[in-house]
Amino acid sequence: QVQLVESGGGLVQPGGSLRLTCAASGRLVKDNAMSWYRQVPGKQRELVATITRAGGTSYADSVKGRFTISRDNAKNTVYLQMNSLKPEDTAVYYCYSFFDSWGQGTQVTVSS
Repeated sequence: QVQLVESGGGLVQPGGSLRLTCAASGRLVKDNAMSWYRQVPGKQRELVATITRAGGTSYADSVKGRFTISRDNAKNTVYLQMNSLKPEDTAVYYCYSFFDSWGQGTQVTVSS
């Protein structure tokens, strides 16, 4: 089993940037794919980005070109760099391991 702890959320103005961190323990992040999801109240959880075991990445169309998922094997951590943030990016962001584990979520609010 892998334990995941997200951090880095907060309030940011439109056009700003945030970097989310997902710290893992129990399993190595390099040993399986990892994803970031997001959810707003009343809506289904939405897949934002994935990094595969080989290091390949994929993104939702809504964030392509603005968000970057990356991995630091030495720190056993996955990141989501979010640039050019928009109000519609406001959500709780969750880290997910393909070992079938979720983090507790971190709130991102984009507002002026």
